[in-house]
Amino acid sequence: MSNPMFPGHRHRRPEATMRGATREHPERVHVAVLGAGFGGLCAAIQLKRAGIEDFVILERAGEVGGTWQANTYPGAQCDIPSILYSFSFAPNPRWSRLYPYQEEIREYLRDCVRHFGLTPHLRLRHEVEEATWDERARRWHVTTAHGSWRARVLIAAPGPFSSPSVPDFPGLDRFRGRVIHTAEWDHGHDFAGERVGVVGTGASAVQVIPRLQPEVAAMTVFQRTPTWIMPHPDRSMTGLPQRVFDRAPVVQRLARAGFDLVQEAMVPGLVFRPALLKGAEWLGRAHLRRQVRNPELRAALTPGYAFGCKRPTFSNTYYPALAAPNVDVVTGGIHEVTPHGIVTADGTTHELDTLVLATGFRMTGHPMFGRIHGRGGRSLREVWQGEPRAHLGTVVHGFPNLFLLLGPNSVTYTSQIITIEAQVRYVLGALRCMRDAELSDVEVREDVQRAFVARTDRGLARSVWNTGGCRSYYLTASGRNFVFYPGFARQFRARTRAFDPAEFHTTPADDPTDDVTAESLRSA
Repeated sequence: MSNPMFPGHRHRRPEATMRGATREHPERVHVAVLGAGFGGLCAAIQLKRAGIEDFVILERAGEVGGTWQANTYPGAQCDIPSILYSFSFAPNPRWSRLYPYQEEIREYLRDCVRHFGLTPHLRLRHEVEEATWDERARRWHVTTAHGSWRARVLIAAPGPFSSPSVPDFPGLDRFRGRVIHTAEWDHGHDFAGERVGVVGTGASAVQVIPRLQPEVAAMTVFQRTPTWIMPHPDRSMTGLPQRVFDRAPVVQRLARAGFDLVQEAMVPGLVFRPALLKGAEWLGRAHLRRQVRNPELRAALTPGYAFGCKRPTFSNTYYPALAAPNVDVVTGGIHEVTPHGIVTADGTTHELDTLVLATGFRMTGHPMFGRIHGRGGRSLREVWQGEPRAHLGTVVHGFPNLFLLLGPNSVTYTSQIITIEAQVRYVLGALRCMRDAELSDVEVREDVQRAFVARTDRGLARSVWNTGGCRSYYLTASGRNFVFYPGFARQFRARTRAFDPAEFHTTPADDPTDDVTAESLRSA
């Protein structure tokens, strides 16, 4: 595949390199970046653009891409326009579609790695086993199976959609057929002529079911809750759009701003007055009526909660696939898994050859939360106890010099790349402050974090996510919305535009317990 964004580069997969880091002799770096998805790569690129070369990117997978290297199931596609789902500082005039598929997004990120010179900083197949704040040295000690690093600053970008959620159905381990999670797809498996069960009806199921339905002999879709499905506005971008964007970049910038405004136009209904979403709900119902003629099936596929409570999904092929003769939609709960299939709550046995789990990701239980240890050795998991909280979704009290990307209550209802870029700018502001004020570390004050969380909870109290009558991954077990920022992306960008040291406890770099001189900080 030729490079769509940076002509002249041949496609090569970035390979990990080593510089001698071992467990016994950790390498010293100024910044350690955890993850090589959009968040980690954005942070790395902006570090280089700021003149900071002393950093490492630790990625558990064998290539970059984050969720877009993990989710390779058939039909995997972004639900945000490609013009908006890309870095503002690295526009791609040659997207092939308005809504890009997985491989094209992954290729875009590979291109960014090559163009911005990130390969020497990458350590692929380096899953972080533990990252611990060393109180005496005032550094983070990061350990992988292949070596260790001591870093002044830790930027954690594990991504919210990177750790698959596998349901604990009784008997799942006894199933004799093949079990495939959409985030761990087996491209060598042949579905032709099989009896296939699909668990889940979220975004991944909506995309993969139409791809599998024509291949299989029979498909059983186990639906717990139906999803709002909207007509898909996707279209090809080849030809004239590509030529215009290539020759007149300002047009693509204007298009990006336009799509951003369209996404932001949803915020008043989502956050402040859910009644404003009735028009979108009507469109979803009309789409269902048009594509599903069977009244019983249509009733089963009609959501019983407000539009927007769960993230709606675009598709023109999902409903026709469910209405196909070889597909059965089962709405009863799953009682158990047997060696040969699934038994539902009504006692019916559904015999299966392969089981596809389209069951999403571990959000509050992300394994990385148990591996990052702050003051006193307490992990994020221990501090949060299933209720993630952070200031501006970026910094956490008790974890000095730790910056989260797409952390709790940072997501705005537009492209997550916009959130990431705002957070990275905030992190760079913190690094400049540490350099200019000769600070060893910064830690957000507990009262500041508490005030932000309280304002966030008040701001989301009337939102459709909190009041729409559904149970979604946006909410913790207690019902707290830990995902969204209660307002517009512009508000979040304004709030994170400048790093305010008054909101932090700070330690001077010349503190006697510090092992790094102020001069080394100035040169970083």
